[in-house]
Amino acid sequence: MKPTLLVLAAGMGSRYGGLKQMDPMGPNGETVLDYSVFDAIRAGFGKVVFIIREDFADAFKNSVGARFAGKIEVDYAFQKLEDLPEGFSVPEGRTKPWGTAHAVRAARHVVDGPFAVINADDFYGADAYQSIARWFAAGSADASKDHYSMVGYPLRNTLSQHGSVNRGICKTDANGLLTDVEEVVDIARDADGVCRGTALDGSRREIEDTSPVSMNFWGFTRSFFDQIEEHFTAFLTEKGGEQKSECYIPTVVDDLIRREKADCLVLDTTSSWFGVTYPDDKPHVVASIAKLIEAGEYPSPLG
Repeated sequence: MKPTLLVLAAGMGSRYGGLKQMDPMGPNGETVLDYSVFDAIRAGFGKVVFIIREDFADAFKNSVGARFAGKIEVDYAFQKLEDLPEGFSVPEGRTKPWGTAHAVRAARHVVDGPFAVINADDFYGADAYQSIARWFAAGSADASKDHYSMVGYPLRNTLSQHGSVNRGICKTDANGLLTDVEEVVDIARDADGVCRGTALDGSRREIEDTSPVSMNFWGFTRSFFDQIEEHFTAFLTEKGGEQKSECYIPTVVDDLIRREKADCLVLDTTSSWFGVTYPDDKPHVVASIAKLIEAGEYPSPLG
């Protein structure tokens, strides 16, 4: 079965100041999503599912989804605040979404096989899709636990010149399996050339710029939906009454690894990652895409 590409596109991009998923970045009006789906198609993906919000569904379908008609099967799922396991309800006054794990959960009725997860506004590069497609094709004969994957990028290739970033710093064992993901915020390269960030305990520390980081490009099997349901239910039991608590994909994966229910292979890639966190990042993305086109990695227009 060909894998499905699951695109997290429900966010409005508060720091960017607009719906950056629809912002043209290519020379012929292509969005970052256009390049993501193009790369997925040529890597052998058979379907794309967009996780969006209902309030901009029509605009998204007309501006983005319609571009892929006849090229790949397209479907949609809606991240709804009230879409919760039985027995739970949205606390009064809460308007904040429940996080990326909840967004993936929204696709449980439209994905029936292996799937990759990406952010809609991140450019991951052709080799990254080829790498995860090879991982899907290889499979595993070990049935003792579930096997997942994540594309890792060196921290230095994911920084912004226009502000700090938040990243999941990854640690791996000798076999390349993920052992831990540490969420570090406000990461930037200081004037002395050293990268520093703030750990969850509030401490400011140095981070090697070669450290692999998670940019939310994951490979999962259908089992992950059941595991999200279990983890999200426990999350709601503990934190469901809070106004701003969120449940994240790395947290679910980390829990599965610690309980030896799954492992996660960190995949290397020769691709460069870039994204638009701040408005001033856009010229860099536009220029980077132009260079890839000039190098022959993408046709123009994309087609």
